[in-house]
Amino acid sequence: MSDEKVVQCSKTVMDSMADPNITFDENGVCNYYYEYFEKERKHVKKGAEGEAFFNAKIAQIKAAGKNKEYDCILGLSGGVDSSYLAYIAKREGLRPLVVHFDNGWNSKLAVKNIENIVSVLGFDLFTYVINWEEFKDLQLAYLKASVIDIEVLTDHAIAATLYQLAAQHKINHFLSGYNIVTEAILPKAWVYNKLDSVNIKAIHKKYGKVPLKSFPFLTPAKKRYYSLALKIESVPLLNYIDYNKDQVKEILKKELHWVDYGGKHYESVWTRFYQGYILPEKFKVDKRKAHLSTLICSGQIMKEQALEELKLPIYDPEQLSIDKEFVLKKLNLSEKDFDALMHLPPVEHTQFETEVFSYFDKYPVFKPLRGLYAALKPKK
Repeated sequence: MSDEKVVQCSKTVMDSMADPNITFDENGVCNYYYEYFEKERKHVKKGAEGEAFFNAKIAQIKAAGKNKEYDCILGLSGGVDSSYLAYIAKREGLRPLVVHFDNGWNSKLAVKNIENIVSVLGFDLFTYVINWEEFKDLQLAYLKASVIDIEVLTDHAIAATLYQLAAQHKINHFLSGYNIVTEAILPKAWVYNKLDSVNIKAIHKKYGKVPLKSFPFLTPAKKRYYSLALKIESVPLLNYIDYNKDQVKEILKKELHWVDYGGKHYESVWTRFYQGYILPEKFKVDKRKAHLSTLICSGQIMKEQALEELKLPIYDPEQLSIDKEFVLKKLNLSEKDFDALMHLPPVEHTQFETEVFSYFDKYPVFKPLRGLYAALKPKK
C-alpha cells in the first residue's frame, strides 16, 4: 500500500500501512476495533464472574497438583505479564516451577529482574540455555529467508521447553501471560504461527548450515500427545482479573523491585532491535500501533495519548547504534551483509513448507490443489 494514502481507524491508531487485511466501515472504524470487543466478550471475565472463574481455576490447579512437587509451570521472561503472573501465583499459594528461557539475547536488566522476582517470591528457577550456535544459525536462516516473524524461533522453543518440562514433572497446567486487554490486536500479516515446526525446519533446510541436534521442536505429534494424552492445559489467568498495565507496573516495582524496560517485550536485546529497527525499516511495521490500539479498546489510554506516543522515535538513536553493533557482532554479520539482507524483498512464510501444506509437499501429485485449498480455506 506504499503508493496509496494511509488510512487510519477513527477509533484506534491502526492504519492501512503494511496491512493488506485491514478494513473500514462507513464510519472509518477498522475491523480490529470490532474484533477486540468480540475477543473480550469471549475470553475476558469481569467482576463477580471473573472472581469466581479465577478462584475456580486456582482450585483446579491446586487439586491437579496435590502431592506433586509443583502444581503448575510458569515461563518467566522478566517482562510485565510473566512477572505479575509470578506475583499472583505466590499470592494465591500456587507452587510453580518457574522456567526462564535463555536464548542468548537477555538484557542485563532482564537478568536482574528475574533474580529479584524468584528471590523475593522464593520460587525454584530452572534456566534453559539454548545451544547458541544452533540458534544463531536459525536466526540467520530467517534473515536470509526474508520472512517477517523471526520471533517464531524463540516463542516456539519456549513452548516446546515448557511442555517438555511439564510432562517430565507431571504438571497439568501452565500459567500463560497472554491477555486480551493488552495484546488482543495484532494483524496476521505481521506474525506467523509460532507452533509450526514444519515451517521452521523448511526454512532452516534451505538457508541453515548448522545441524539442529538440540533445538526443542514442538511437532504436531508432540502437540497432540501433550494436550490430548497428558491433558496439559494453558491457563490465561490475566484474562480473569482487572489487568491494568500501569497499575501492575507499580505493584511490581514496589513488591518485587522490578525495573521497567521502556517497551513491550524489550527485556530482550534482540526483540528490541527486531521490533524497533528490522520491522519498521524492512516491513514498514510499527508494533506500537497494535499495542496502543489494544490499550485504547480496553480503556487504559485515550487515542490522543496513543497519537502522542507514536510521535516519539520508535528507537532512541544512541541505543539503536549500540544495539546494532552488538547484534551484528553476535551474529557475525558485517554491516554490508546485514544491509543486503535488509534490502531483500519480503517473503511469505507460506512460501516454505508448513504444517497445513505439508501434505501437498509430501505428495507432489496433489500440489496443483494447494492454491485452491488456500483460496477456499475459511478465513478466521
